[in-house]
Amino acid sequence: MLEFSMTSKQGVGLRDRFCTCLKSLAWPTRLGVGAVLQRAGQSSHVGNIHPCLSAAFAGVMARVFVYGTLKKGQPNYKHMINTAKGLAKFQGRGRTVEKYPLVIAGKYNIPYMLNIPGTGHHVAGEIYSVDDQMLRFLDEFEGCPDMYQRTLMRIEVVEWEGKGGAGEAWAAAEGIMECFVYSTMTYPPEWVGLPYHDSYDSSGKHGLSYVLRESRE
Repeated sequence: MLEFSMTSKQGVGLRDRFCTCLKSLAWPTRLGVGAVLQRAGQSSHVGNIHPCLSAAFAGVMARVFVYGTLKKGQPNYKHMINTAKGLAKFQGRGRTVEKYPLVIAGKYNIPYMLNIPGTGHHVAGEIYSVDDQMLRFLDEFEGCPDMYQRTLMRIEVVEWEGKGGAGEAWAAAEGIMECFVYSTMTYPPEWVGLPYHDSYDSSGKHGLSYVLRESRE
């Protein structure tokens, strides 16, 4: 689900470019933004979105839900506030509407949300609005689509600080919004047997501190 943070005049222009693009692709203009991005491949991995759509969505902010090392106070949060990598605005906290297994795996103790809906816990995390540059960085950082896959998931809003447009306010008031989430379907089978967590903290009682990339052998 995307957020249009622009003036009414800009919004009309984007709408017109969006509809023109859909017609050029022979897609029905009644499709919602989320459906179009999924159809274009944007929800799967970077690089598949049609150039026309990429141009049409220039300046649009995407919502991303982070649950691991990119959260505040965690080892990779520094990337979320590094404007050289793009713009990320903290909007609030939430948790997945569906249950998922959140495990800590591998020799570097990396948190992974396994894409097995209905198993595990409602996973807690943070909601950000990010620009296209930051989204591209996150795709690369998360090894998308090989290590993680970026998909849309429903997130229950627990705490909201965002100052987005009317659509954002409505979604927050309703308590449920769609966000991009980096989960994985490409995991070793034995990971399913690891302990499941409902919230991630690198310094948690699990004793599995995350190993920073610059400290890896």
